[in-house]
Amino acid sequence: MKYRMLGKTGLKVSVVGIGTWQFGGEWGRTYEQHEVDAILDRGKELGINLIDTAECYGDHLSESLIGESIQSSRQDWIVATKFGHHFHSNFDRTDVFDPKGVVKQLEQSLRALKTDYIDLYQFHSGPDSSFDQDELWDTLNKQVEAGKIRHLGISIGSNENIHQTSQSTKLHSEAIQVVYNRLDRKPELEVFPSCIEQNIGVLARVPLASGLLSGKYKPGAKFASNDVRSRRDAAQLDQMMMEVEVIGREEVPAGTDMAAWALAWCLKHPAVTSVIPGCKDPAQVEANAAAVELVEAGHPQEA
Repeated sequence: MKYRMLGKTGLKVSVVGIGTWQFGGEWGRTYEQHEVDAILDRGKELGINLIDTAECYGDHLSESLIGESIQSSRQDWIVATKFGHHFHSNFDRTDVFDPKGVVKQLEQSLRALKTDYIDLYQFHSGPDSSFDQDELWDTLNKQVEAGKIRHLGISIGSNENIHQTSQSTKLHSEAIQVVYNRLDRKPELEVFPSCIEQNIGVLARVPLASGLLSGKYKPGAKFASNDVRSRRDAAQLDQMMMEVEVIGREEVPAGTDMAAWALAWCLKHPAVTSVIPGCKDPAQVEANAAAVELVEAGHPQEA
């Protein structure tokens, strides 16, 4: 495994992390505790130390499964979670960005994760109107002072949200999470230059384009009704899968696993600290971790 410094945080994170939206039940299946244990145990064996989750991956369900799994090895993990949404049922959430509501969410996340601190607490894809609340950030920074949060971050909902990105240093946010992959390069235009200028760490989410860049899906593929991908426009998905086929033929070296190539592709950008792909089982954790073999030395954040 390779490691990079997450901006100014002082946190040395594995370049491949573990994304855990799937544990909340919106990716076509539910997870038992032993399955989560197997995934995280294999990740730890491979040198992965970064877990990304959220308050609304289930009603703190993903956090609870993670908390149970890592409670005896909490010090070995960098745990990132988020705030801003109350989960009601699959694909049904309401926003909670008022300061009192966020503090309540924080306490719920701490209980679910069975920990007394969160390494990276991220504003979760909220609108600018919710973001631009001085009282919210004052409240969050007080929680940092109290030791319940080590570092603040922003998970931007739009890949082009330069407003929230540009405010990071002012608000004491030290990391940006953004969708970035070979099919979606929008952050390269404004978000990444701003992160580099501010020395802000970057977590690239959806680095495999919701699994499409694994190369396993062909145009016309259908997804189960309880899989979040089924909610996307079918024609758009087909277009993306056709583009993936072209990338596979023209850009991925022969004999190279496409998923590993796609993760390494993200990690080559000088702004990107770590990728946080989801994984359904230990075998996918291994496949994701294999991307490090394709990552060359010389990245500015190497630790």
